[in-house]
Amino acid sequence: MTRGTGTGPATFFTTVSSPLGELLLVARESPGAPDGAALASLSMAGGRGVPGPRPGWRRDPAAFAEALRQLREYFAGRLTRFELEYVTEGTPFQRLVWEALDAIPYGTTTTYGELAGRLGVPRGEVRALGGAIGANPLLLVRPCHRVIGADGAMRGYAGGVERKVALLTHEGALLPLFT
Repeated sequence: MTRGTGTGPATFFTTVSSPLGELLLVARESPGAPDGAALASLSMAGGRGVPGPRPGWRRDPAAFAEALRQLREYFAGRLTRFELEYVTEGTPFQRLVWEALDAIPYGTTTTYGELAGRLGVPRGEVRALGGAIGANPLLLVRPCHRVIGADGAMRGYAGGVERKVALLTHEGALLPLFT
């Protein structure tokens, strides 16, 4: 793995095919992380606000060995919780919401209102909660797909609603439409 140039930690990326299409993984150099890099984002091709590789980023699949192993296990149905080191930037409110997302168990869903209640977010600020969920840079790994509308509707997923449905079906939270 090529290290940073002294102007800060190096940023690495790789892409991987998945049942959801191509995934883009981005990591920052982190000497304490198992692969020498901590996951900074995971996005889906064609999703809302998906960053492309930027100048200065280095393609280095080795920086993602553990993340890729866990993704394979997840899609094979053998992993229900990701255990990765990641580094994300966000406001204190966003971080609070993201921690709450991490606590939503595999195979379950919660509503925006239920999540707001758990966090003590006033009813008038549920929109801010939705904004924080939408700003989650770690799709799939941090399970924002498990948050649905109070009426059961699939709302606002940066990877696209069809991928949200596919993830919830994969996890057993939704029944397949056809068998």
